[in-house]
Amino acid sequence: MRIIVTGGNSGVGKATAAALAAAGHSVVIACRNLPKAEAAAAQMEGDVEVAPLDLADLGSVHAFADSVESVDVLVNNAGVMGLPLSRTADGFESHIGINHLGHFALTCMLGDRITDRVISVASAMYALSRIHLDDLNWHTRKYSKWSAYEESKLAVMLFVHELANRGVRAYLSDPGATDTDIVRTTTGLMHWLNQLDLPRPYLHTPAQGARASVAAVTTDLPSGTYLAPRFNQWGRPKVTRPRKKACDPRMARALWDLSAQLTGCDWRRPS
Repeated sequence: MRIIVTGGNSGVGKATAAALAAAGHSVVIACRNLPKAEAAAAQMEGDVEVAPLDLADLGSVHAFADSVESVDVLVNNAGVMGLPLSRTADGFESHIGINHLGHFALTCMLGDRITDRVISVASAMYALSRIHLDDLNWHTRKYSKWSAYEESKLAVMLFVHELANRGVRAYLSDPGATDTDIVRTTTGLMHWLNQLDLPRPYLHTPAQGARASVAAVTTDLPSGTYLAPRFNQWGRPKVTRPRKKACDPRMARALWDLSAQLTGCDWRRPS
């Protein structure tokens, strides 16, 4: 199968792309840092390409989508966490803009060319949040980088729920607590811990974190299934029941409508 992995140049995305390429799939690493992507691809066995995609810029998302003739599986993997207040090229708060709205736009733009399924990477931290439709981009609320991250991941959960509700084959994958550089932009204790050159036996390796996404590529489980670590943050992935707020049909539809309005994109059904 032909598979696009966003953010496939590092961390869980890199491990996902490597495992899928080694399994014989044709993989496209789509990310902002092309030199890093090319270096990552050179380390992988199999058919791997790289392509420019900046999810923080809808112009880049459009350009990338226009370059895709067909894709079997889209893995919405790229993400940011713990950023200070910042905004994308289109004025979106960075967590919601990259983790949700960028992927929402990309998925919708490719809708008429995705032949099999969509997989989106979630986080158990969604459970700590709620969606603020009246201020999705943090214009009036006091900013919290962790709340912004959590809310963006709840948005991802709702997006996949609505995709499944609309008849699209879609899955959620959760890597759990994984040793990657996603916290490179954070401050405080988490940043300090990440800088220490110490063994981290309490964290998944990137390959372990990628297991849920890799499994979601070929599973026959019902659309909308959430694959997460057996023990919330640790362990092999298993089918996990999302909290009610992550599959609230009214909120999912309302978030979809708002996301379509903000990005100017909506699902393109195959003709």
